[in-house]
Amino acid sequence: MESIIVACVTGVVTLVGVILSNSKSRAIMEVKLDALTEKVEKHNRLIERTYRLEEGLSVVRNGIETLKGKAG
Repeated sequence: MESIIVACVTGVVTLVGVILSNSKSRAIMEVKLDALTEKVEKHNRLIERTYRLEEGLSVVRNGIETLKGKAG
């Protein structure tokens, strides 16, 4: 009878330990995921700005070519 009680207590303590460990791991993963999400958002904003700059550069180049054509 004692061995059954000891086994049950050990099982409960182990279960509590696993639950606590998993909750800490989950919290760490959420923090890391939030940091990664922020970095990805910054990268995406940079790509969008670069794309707009390239579009603007294309317009400027076309304007320069037009001016060269009129001057030549």
